[in-house]
Amino acid sequence: MSKEEVKHAAERVREALRDAAPGIRVLTDFRWLESMRPSAAPHIAEIMDALAEKQVASVIRIIPDPGKDVGMNILSQFHYSHELPISTVETLVDALDRLLEQNAGRDRKELEAQ
Repeated sequence: MSKEEVKHAAERVREALRDAAPGIRVLTDFRWLESMRPSAAPHIAEIMDALAEKQVASVIRIIPDPGKDVGMNILSQFHYSHELPISTVETLVDALDRLLEQNAGRDRKELEAQ
């Protein structure tokens, strides 16, 4: 991905988050990402900062090649809270399973609190 593509994506994320409530869960899909230019990193960081400001509940990344997760992990250390649950999975099915598990856990906690 080029710097301009990621910059445009950052703008779209900010727009989408404008009316979002805190505590949303984030699913990012990198299945078709072949490579990303280093000049795009500041815009990835900008997206992470926008998500952190919205106090996201979790981040699930779909990255079929675990070796491509290194840059995201490094950026996450600087732009997300260390308490934020971040998962990396290889398939969309795995990501949806993880999301269902997280939602089930949240629902259990809400029921126990009642």
